[in-house]
Amino acid sequence: MRSLITTHVLDIAAGHPATGIDVVLEARTDRGFEKLGAGTTDDDGRIASLLPQQHELRPGTYRLTFDVGPYLRASGGSCFYDRIPIEFRIDAPSEHYHVPLLLSPHGYSTYRGS
Repeated sequence: MRSLITTHVLDIAAGHPATGIDVVLEARTDRGFEKLGAGTTDDDGRIASLLPQQHELRPGTYRLTFDVGPYLRASGGSCFYDRIPIEFRIDAPSEHYHVPLLLSPHGYSTYRGS
């Protein structure tokens, strides 16, 4: 079952999905960020299940942290970013939130996907 928060990493320099990138999902609380789940991108660069099945999503600030350094170094290229944190806001917890990462050795971009 797909969780309400998903991601997809595309290596735009190489022109294919980025496989094997570890990603951590956290939620901001009064005590700072707390880990909710984690996963590793599959052969299509996707992680469909970041949240536990019974997790109840709440409005608030969330963070996905992509550990891209090992992937970029293994690809034989340079690595300017070791980790990429993306913070985003959820106001409607019943909606699906897809947060893609478009990655290159010297830059990245993201957006709210569908």
